[in-house]
Parts: sequence; C-alpha cells; structure tokens
Amino acid sequence: MGFLSSILHWLSNFYDEYLGFINFIIRRWEQVLEYTANHFSLVLTVMFFSLILWISVGLLISRYEKLANTAFGIGNILFVIPSISLFGIFITIPMLGLGRTSAALALILYAMMPMVRNVYRGIKSVEWPIIEAGRGMGMSPRQILFQIQIPMAWPIIFAGIRVTVVMITGIATVATFIGERNLGRFIHHGIARESADMIIAGAVLVSVIAILLDYILGKIEDKITSPGLRKEQEQS
Repeated sequence: MGFLSSILHWLSNFYDEYLGFINFIIRRWEQVLEYTANHFSLVLTVMFFSLILWISVGLLISRYEKLANTAFGIGNILFVIPSISLFGIFITIPMLGLGRTSAALALILYAMMPMVRNVYRGIKSVEWPIIEAGRGMGMSPRQILFQIQIPMAWPIIFAGIRVTVVMITGIATVATFIGERNLGRFIHHGIARESADMIIAGAVLVSVIAILLDYILGKIEDKITSPGLRKEQEQS
C-alpha cells in the first residue's frame, strides 16, 4: 500500500511539474486557438510571398551567374542579423510600425538565404548532358527550364522550402515583441511571470506547428517528385 501511495505521489508531482501545461492549454483554449491561428496565418503569409519572390530570384541567378555572388552576399548579411534587431529596424520605418506588416517583411527577408541557395543548387545540379539532350530535341531554354531542370531540381528545392518553413515558424515567436499576437506571447509572458506551464505550452504548440507543416510538405514532395528521382534519392 505504501509503495502504491509513493507511485501515485510521484505521478502527481510529475504531472504538476512537467504536464501542467496541458491544464493551462485547456483553461486558456480560446486564447490558444487565437494565437495558434495567428501564428499559422503569419507563417503561411510569409511562405506564400517567399515562394513567389525567392524562387524567382533563385531561377534568375542560376541563369545569370554574375548575380549569384551578389544575391548570396545579401542573403548572408540578412541571415546573420539578429531577428529582434531586424524587427526593430522595420518598426521604425514610416507606414509599417508595430504589428503584422513589419513582422512579415522581416521574416520574408530571413527566408531569402535558404530558399535562394537551394533553388540555385537544384538547378545547377542538373547534369549538362541532360540539358544538351533537351536542346538536341529542339526544346527552347524556357522548355528546358520548366520541363527538365525544375522537375529534376525539386528534391533540393523542397529541402530548402522545408528548412525555411521550420525556421520561420520558430523565428515568428520573436515577432511578439513588436505587437504580433501569436504563440510567442505565451513564451514571453511565461518568462516574465516565471510560469513554466505558459512557456512549455507556447514552445510545444510552436513545435507541433513546425512538425505538422514539415510533414505536410513532405507528403507534397512525395506526390510531385517523379518516382525515378525519388528512387535515386533513396539509393544515394
């Protein structure tokens, strides 16, 4: 009986110390839903514009080599700027200020480096004899790009997209310091109030979003990648 009582006491302490965040999520479910929806919408907005912008830039510099070093240099500089500093720069710009617009623009710039580099690497990974074969068949440069190079580069391009999504999901929590109402608020307020449950709730929910988005992208990648390329990837 004493042994069972000790076990129950240990489980109770374990729950209070490590799983108390579940009670926090249940108690604050409306706020959790609001912040989760805001976090999702910010990440999806950033990725929508990043895909359009940075895939285009990656394709451009793969065609004009002289622009590649300049683009990578700019991307490297942006990538090493601390996120809170970049957010701070944007909120000082007139017409932007605190909130979603400044957060989204800063995160779009952070997405530049991994996406542009992987698009460039993917296009350049297509072997020259394959491109020459396409030309021999009378294909135009545009047809070679969209029918040969991009389809063969998808695995590398998608790797960059998946890395970017996970990275943006994490950095988006810092946007709470410039007025964005997302899951970063739980972490920020939890630190300020010394509330472990609040911190863990925010961290766990952000992690779940990152894992979920990465899983969905993985399934999309499997659908659009040709079986031959997928088999070659598995063998390598």
